[in-house]
Amino acid sequence: MEALESTPEVRARMSRQKSKDTRIEVALRKALHASGLRFRVHGRPVKGVRREADIVFGPARVAVFVDGCFWHGCPDHATWPRRNAEFWRAKIEGNRARDQDTDARLAEAGWLAVRVWEHEPPAESAVRVAEVVARRKAERAARAAARTAARAEAARTAVGGVRTVAGDVPAAADGAPEAAGGAPAEDEGSAAG
Repeated sequence: MEALESTPEVRARMSRQKSKDTRIEVALRKALHASGLRFRVHGRPVKGVRREADIVFGPARVAVFVDGCFWHGCPDHATWPRRNAEFWRAKIEGNRARDQDTDARLAEAGWLAVRVWEHEPPAESAVRVAEVVARRKAERAARAAARTAARAEAARTAVGGVRTVAGDVPAAADGAPEAAGGAPAEDEGSAAG
């Protein structure tokens, strides 16, 4: 790869760019924490996917990414450098493509990716993220309740027979399950001799 044309000032400015714990990211985390939400920071939501989210809500399966306007090509504030223009265009377009791929991989694994631009006010972003997390938690609770109701219904329909590993054992005419030999089972209270 050929050396890029640069100046000492640009190199110094770029070397100071943080990739973690940026000012906007910290402000968003403070706002989320103040609203009562708890989360993990800088985690990989899905094993095997080498993408790290800035804020992770595990139980709700929400991954929050705080994207810089320059680095991720914000539609409102992106700037295209004149120096080394081809390099920067490829770099930013590559970042955009990786972001789309990350969102798709997370969705495939049951996660929701939330993108926050650095120009968005942290308080407004926190409200948006909190609403998404609350909605996802409610959806999960509804699915859990539906599963519990389905299990209860299955248990009610199985009352007529005894469920075994192999399946249902048919009930005899008097409602008692039949014994293994095909004869009706005797009551425990009857005297068998």
